[in-house]
Amino acid sequence: MDNLSKYHIILASNSPRRKELLAGLGIPFDVRTLNGIDESYPDSLVGEDIPVFIAGKKADAYQLSMVDDELIITADTIVYLRDENGKGKVLGKPHDRQQAIDMLRSLSGKHHEVITGVAIVSKQRRKTFAVTSKVSFAHLTDEEICYYVDNYKPFDKAGAYGIQEWIGFIGVNGLIGSYFNVMGLPVQRLYEELKKW
Repeated sequence: MDNLSKYHIILASNSPRRKELLAGLGIPFDVRTLNGIDESYPDSLVGEDIPVFIAGKKADAYQLSMVDDELIITADTIVYLRDENGKGKVLGKPHDRQQAIDMLRSLSGKHHEVITGVAIVSKQRRKTFAVTSKVSFAHLTDEEICYYVDNYKPFDKAGAYGIQEWIGFIGVNGLIGSYFNVMGLPVQRLYEELKKW
């Protein structure tokens, strides 16, 4: 994409999965991370507005130190589980083994949404968007859940799972939308947005 040649592209994420996915687009980039970014959000936000808000906050933190030729990409992914009344609950990264087990129990046998918010920022422009994928899990036994948590330790993953890992192979029985979005970066949509830059 020649239109990007004037930019030094920065992926503002320490996620190895996001790094791998962006590299798959064949676009040169560097990784830059800042510690201590506040990822809280107003309780009034629901669904796609939540990760878009957080991705925007991340972009704000990097924008303070960016130079003229930089283009910064930030992202945030949430797992969003709706109850029988349609009210959504965010499943973030589990703090410990028990929370990971509880999250996977809550996803077992149900549909949920994986939503990634993305911000693309340069000195001149700013674009934010969200992509939603719908994932369904087969019924998971406690033995399967504990095996996964103990062997894969998914404490850095929203919803306590990685679709590209064992739990995805044995548990995911349906997917509508982008597989790569569930991994953490909606690269097809990102590519389309970068072409317009």
